Amino acid sequence: MTRMSGGRAAAAVAVVLGCLAAAGCAGSDDAGTQPKTSTTTSAAPSTPTEDTGGNSGRDFTADPTIVNGRPIPFSTWTRLADDRIAVNFQTGTPECYGVDVTVRETDSTVTVELRSGTRADAVGRMCTMNAVFGTIQVPLKAPLGNRQVLSAA
Repeated sequence: MTRMSGGRAAAAVAVVLGCLAAAGCAGSDDAGTQPKTSTTTSAAPSTPTEDTGGNSGRDFTADPTIVNGRPIPFSTWTRLADDRIAVNFQTGTPECYGVDVTVRETDSTVTVELRSGTRADAVGRMCTMNAVFGTIQVPLKAPLGNRQVLSAA
């Protein structure tokens, strides 16, 4: 068995790592322009579960300046007051990702559209892809009463 010199071994390792890095980046079109996305949803609203235990995640504040916002679902909600609920969702870290909320109220339903996107001050910044359990408070125009809470996504 012949041994490789230190320089040859280092070169071989560098070639393998370079191939792995190139394979990991293949197909990425980050340099291209991002398509415009619609903020409207065509799917029927889903029915999240009321969380009477008051479980909440990291607090988020509505941010209408998010970039490339896309609808996200929420699975649970909590009644905070007659005219305020909190919805619980998953998104990226609040240092890079923000959420905005729109509410449509009828006599029988409260439909919450939650959108997640990149914070305007984080565009172009390197961000980690960690999932964060978040909560945002949603004010209502009228008391919730017996109305059903729906997720638009």
